[in-house]
Amino acid sequence: MSGSLRAVRGARGAASVVRDKVRSKIRILVVDDQFLLRMGLASSINVEADMVVIAEAAAGDEAVARYRRHEPDVVLMDLKLSRVSGLEATAQIVQEFPNARIIIFTTYDGDDDIHRALQAGARSYLLKTTQRDGLLSAIRAVHNGENFLLPDVATRLANRFHRPDLSEREREVLHWIVRGRSNKEIAAQLFIGEVTVKFHVSNVLSKLHVADRTQAATTALKRGIVHLD
Repeated sequence: MSGSLRAVRGARGAASVVRDKVRSKIRILVVDDQFLLRMGLASSINVEADMVVIAEAAAGDEAVARYRRHEPDVVLMDLKLSRVSGLEATAQIVQEFPNARIIIFTTYDGDDDIHRALQAGARSYLLKTTQRDGLLSAIRAVHNGENFLLPDVATRLANRFHRPDLSEREREVLHWIVRGRSNKEIAAQLFIGEVTVKFHVSNVLSKLHVADRTQAATTALKRGIVHLD
């Protein structure tokens, strides 16, 4: 056997060993619009013997495409993403891959954010203030098929279950209330009558247990029902 042939076979063997090592680890897709945060997460995760970041994405549509290509074991997904939100990307991935294991990793701490993320199919919801040990525990638990919620997030979620849901139209009306629009302006924006807007506003105030539009806007932002960014 020539030296060149042995070198080629040796290179192939080494590559095969590397692939086997990667397959034996928890393969992770990191999705966040901030490059430095993705880099930091990858550096922190890759030092673990049982984990490896195999792909990254900066936008929601990229996350769906990367998932289709790599089919990772676990996804770390931010909610604030361009073009397609993290919530929408999560729902798309889970619809196409029902066994997908997705962890929301975000700054949004509203109980409505948590509720909608879990409804979309996320297995865990972590704030970016979570300690590294908590993040690693969540990755391992979700990889094992478990749902993982830290106590403060579980408490927020429990509180959310005692509140009535807003309809899609009520959410749209609340979106414009938060932005300071009048009933007339909301009616024009949504192509509905002003009387209908008044009806929805009344329902929104009642469901949020608030007395006026200012309180409704404050509550919507606090609970993550509406975001200004």
